Amino acid sequence: MNAPRVDLLPAALLEPEWERLLLLAYCLMQTRQGHALADEDLQQLARLKALVDNLRAPGGAWTQVLGGTGADAPTASGPEFDVLAAVAAPEFEPSLGGAFQQLQAGAGGNASPYPSRALLQELLALDAGRAHLLSDALSPQGLPRRRRLVRVDQEGAYQPLLPEPALLARLAGRDWTPPPPPGAELVPLQAGWDDLVLPPDRRAMLHEYLLWVRHRATVVDRWGGASVGGPVALFSGPSGTGKTLAASVVANCLGHWPLYRVDLGRVVSKYVGETEENLNRLFDAAHGRPMVLQFDEADALFAKRGEVKEARDRYANMEVSHLLSRIETHQGPCILTTNLRRQLDSAFTRRLQVVIEFPRPDITARAALWQRLLPPRAPREPGVDPAWLADCAALTGGQIRNAALHAAYLAAGADTPIGLPHVALGVWRELSKDGREVARTELGALAPYLPEELARA
Repeated sequence: MNAPRVDLLPAALLEPEWERLLLLAYCLMQTRQGHALADEDLQQLARLKALVDNLRAPGGAWTQVLGGTGADAPTASGPEFDVLAAVAAPEFEPSLGGAFQQLQAGAGGNASPYPSRALLQELLALDAGRAHLLSDALSPQGLPRRRRLVRVDQEGAYQPLLPEPALLARLAGRDWTPPPPPGAELVPLQAGWDDLVLPPDRRAMLHEYLLWVRHRATVVDRWGGASVGGPVALFSGPSGTGKTLAASVVANCLGHWPLYRVDLGRVVSKYVGETEENLNRLFDAAHGRPMVLQFDEADALFAKRGEVKEARDRYANMEVSHLLSRIETHQGPCILTTNLRRQLDSAFTRRLQVVIEFPRPDITARAALWQRLLPPRAPREPGVDPAWLADCAALTGGQIRNAALHAAYLAAGADTPIGLPHVALGVWRELSKDGREVARTELGALAPYLPEELARA
C-alpha cells in the first residue's frame, strides 16, 4: 500500500471515497429508472473499492482523520467508514450534495444534501438481512457518534445524518477544540513528564491511570472485562503539590486532549433539582469526547452523606447519589482533586479506579523544583543555589513557583541578577499569603537576607 502524501489535505487524499459515492449514486439512479448497470460501471466500482480499502487500512488516509497510532488508533467497521464518508462528502464534493437531494426528493419530502439511513442502505445495496450493519454503525455506541463525528438530531430512517465540526475540521487539516461543556472552563496549562516532581511510585500510578483510558477497547471489547465509568482518579494532597500539573500531563499524554476544570459554583445550586440538571448537561456534553474533566475541591460535591434531619438534607443526599450514578456511566477520564480526602463519601471512593496521594516535596524534590522554577535564562548571584534553598524552607511546589517568580521580578525591577535578598523576600511574601503571622525562623538560613524593615518585624 502506498503511504498517503503528507502535503495533501485529508479530504484530497480521500478523493476515491467521493468518486465511489458519486458512482454509487449514479448506479442507484439507473436502477430506480429500471436500467441495467453497465459492465464498465461495475468494473469501475470494483477498482474504486480497492482504492477505498487501502484508504481505510491501518496507516491509510483515514488514520490521519481519526487520529491515534498503534494501540491508540481507533478501529472502524466498513459500514462505519461508509457513514463517515457519505456524511462528509457533500462538504467536499458539492455534486454529491445535489445527487443526494435528487435521490431523496421523494423520501417523505426530505431534500437534504446529507444522506439519510434509508438512502445509505440503498446506496450500499444492503438487503434486509444486512441492514443491521448500518444500524449498528449509527448507534450511539458506533464510532461515528461515539467519537462525535456524526450527529443524529432525530432518529428515523429518513432523517438526515449531519457531520460534526470535528469531522469537517479534521478532513480540512485543521485543529479543532470542542467548546467547553456547560459549567467547565479550559485549563490552558501544557505540561509534560519532565515538569512533574513526584516520587517514582506516584509517577508509576499516573502511568497506570493512562492504561485505563488507552486500553479500554482491549480489556472491555476484546477480552470481555467489566465496563466501568470514567476512569476516575482522585488526586489528594495539600495545595501546591502538583495535582493540576499532573492532570495536565495526563491530558497531554492522551494526544493533547483539552483539560476542563469544572466550576463548582456553576454546577451546585441551592435550588432543589437544579444541581442534578446542571450535572446532566455537563456529562451529556462531555460523554465520549476526547477531553479530561477535572473537579477541584471534590469534597464539596462528593462529601459524606449525612443524617437526614430535614428536607434539604434528603435532597443533598439525592444529589450525591445522582452524581455517583452519572460518573459511573460517563465514558471519559475524570480527575478529582481534594485537600480533604477523609471528607469524601466512602460509597464514592469505592468507584475510583486510581487514588494518588501527592505529598509535600522532600528536600530532594524541593531542590529539583527550585532548579526548574527559577527562570532558566535569568542571571543569578553565586549564592543562589537550589540545593541550599531547598533546605531553608519546607515549601510546596506551588509556593516555590510563586516565590521564584517573585524573586525574578524583584531582580528585573532592580536590573540586577537574582540574589538571596530577592529570594528571601519572595519566600516571605508567599508564606504571608495565609494571613497569619510569619516567624523569621520559618525562612531558615534565608532569614538574614530579609530587608531590614521586615527583619525588625
